[in-house]
Amino acid sequence: MPFKVLVVDDASFVRDTIKRHLRPLIPDLEVHEAPDGRRACSLVKTKQPQLILSDWEMPEMSGAQFLQWLRSEDAYKNIPFIMVSSRGDREYVVAAIKAGVNDYLSKPFTPDELHKKVIKQLKRLGYRPPKKAQAASMQSSADILTGSAVSAKQVIKPRAIKDAGFGKAAEKAPAKAASPKSSTFSGSAVLRFAKYSLNCEVRELSLQAINGLVERKEIIPALFDQVSVDISDADGNALARVNAYVHAIIAAENRPDAEKLKLTVRFVDNDAEKFEALSKAIAL
Repeated sequence: MPFKVLVVDDASFVRDTIKRHLRPLIPDLEVHEAPDGRRACSLVKTKQPQLILSDWEMPEMSGAQFLQWLRSEDAYKNIPFIMVSSRGDREYVVAAIKAGVNDYLSKPFTPDELHKKVIKQLKRLGYRPPKKAQAASMQSSADILTGSAVSAKQVIKPRAIKDAGFGKAAEKAPAKAASPKSSTFSGSAVLRFAKYSLNCEVRELSLQAINGLVERKEIIPALFDQVSVDISDADGNALARVNAYVHAIIAAENRPDAEKLKLTVRFVDNDAEKFEALSKAIAL
């Protein structure tokens, strides 16, 4: 029988990251995914997962509301629930634990951090890798679950992030392959994170991402942080609010006390209306 895991997050890249890192750990993994708590409820009923990893702040139905429903259902109230969130302040975590989460994983996370949280719940459930799994997968999973040393070759490295255009100078693309120039866009953007917002001076805007400058504050964005981007035109008229994540971040100046940061924020939305508005703005 497969081991069923439900991954719930409104950002597809987060779901993909979790799935990718779970597969070496659970050879017989059957993973299901949902972008919000409402759809997660339906999957719990039809797929009956043995473990749930869920974001806390989502549209339609939040992680807190999803957990409340889960704990109120006799058939599902004992399913281990790992909260995955970019909010890590102590009061927030304590409140989540009181609500019934079994563990907490902070974004951004490493494969090792994810494994430790999941292994803890697998042990509680008495999970053992299947005998018919491939030898390599069995050895990797068994070593992790039993606490044996893991060789350097077994360490899962995070996926490399391609240069976002703010590091070394990029090679010039052929004229025929050049995309529409975004320098004509003279609007602005506000990056809204879970606990704070940053005004962004837009340098480049495409249908995939924004490159821009932000003032360096006490709290600095981290790679993979989820963010909502409010994009406005030069007259201050709202164009779209797009869900995204921090793809790259570097200092704007070659010194440790740089006052500005260069950010690349990549979009994860699939809303046609939003991108139609952006297309018109970019084309102006």
